[in-house]
Amino acid sequence: MSDFKYSKEEKLKKKAEIDLLFAKGKWRTYGNLRIIILKNHPDLENEHVKIGVSVSKRYFKKAVFRNRVKRLLRECFRLNKELFRDSFGEKTVAMLFWVSNELPEKFQDVEAQFIKLCQSQSQKKS
Repeated sequence: MSDFKYSKEEKLKKKAEIDLLFAKGKWRTYGNLRIIILKNHPDLENEHVKIGVSVSKRYFKKAVFRNRVKRLLRECFRLNKELFRDSFGEKTVAMLFWVSNELPEKFQDVEAQFIKLCQSQSQKKS
């Protein structure tokens, strides 16, 4: 049975890790999703995948809408964690961004873009 939790160990919170991610990470984009990834860096001490989510005030002025999109992004990761690990690796630090001012109508729209983003990465690895 898969682990469908989004545990404390999987949340990206440390400022040092976020700074390192932005300094040395690689960007990927698919649709309205953008991700920055840092894999197997020697300065990272994590054993798990760590992921954070962010939505800019530029796209959504009201916090209600930003929080809604962030919840959808976290849920996409939580439900497709195995696909993410297979595509990006086990010791990975990443941050997901929503880069559109369109509020997603359905969760399935966001999830489909997340899956395509993971699949495009796994095709690049092959």
